[in-house]
Amino acid sequence: MYTLKASDGTQLSYRTFGSGPTDVILVHGWMVSSVVYDDFIEALGTEGLRLIVPDLRGTGHSGRPDGGYTVEQYASDVLAVAEAAGAKSFVLVGHSMGGLIAQWIAATADPRLTGAVLLCSVPASGVPLPDDARGLFRGSAGNREMQKTILGLACKELAEGTRERMLDDAGNIPAACIQGAFDTWTSASFADKLGAARAPVLVVGTDDPFLPPPFLRETIVARLPRAAFVYLPGPGHYVQVERPRETAAVVRAFLLPLAV
Repeated sequence: MYTLKASDGTQLSYRTFGSGPTDVILVHGWMVSSVVYDDFIEALGTEGLRLIVPDLRGTGHSGRPDGGYTVEQYASDVLAVAEAAGAKSFVLVGHSMGGLIAQWIAATADPRLTGAVLLCSVPASGVPLPDDARGLFRGSAGNREMQKTILGLACKELAEGTRERMLDDAGNIPAACIQGAFDTWTSASFADKLGAARAPVLVVGTDDPFLPPPFLRETIVARLPRAAFVYLPGPGHYVQVERPRETAAVVRAFLLPLAV
């Protein structure tokens, strides 16, 4: 476990696996920490890769500030981790809100970014929710039953033991993070910036009830200059948890031509 200070002084923690030469940063989403990638990391392996896996602010072993849960600050945090890890170039793998963060970094045309994989990603235009769903999601901090309901709505192939581990993880995330991050991914509005992206992007869709393939094609794929789409039928929103081996195979295939 490594630590560093973000631009606002918040402590950020990250783990690494493997020794490269290709650096891949795994960016998790809302209501989870980096452990959401553990099964995927095991399936992906580390041959030719160094996996850099941060806990975003408010989650895991990172600090729990009252604020800073914006896409701009999240992107700054991820780039600070890349710098601290000595990643001169890197591929981003972002799930859900992590995909939103990856799109922001891609839209800045950061020369260090050589590619991105977006797993069931929130689009740069956000995902506004109806009032009842908004109340469930935004008010779920510290409420295991509400978070269990959210996972039940989002997932289609989630094993009971895995669900319980995810709920244990979610239960440690403070209300400031749950609410601030929720506000960020529901109200994002930088789709007009995506045309500046230069790196190749692979968008992965599933039978996600919240982010179905046609929606991802319209809101993400069509707006990125170098985007491709892959559909994995069966799983729901947490594809890297529900189908870690298949997700790892898709990511490996994307990484192969980018190897340095």
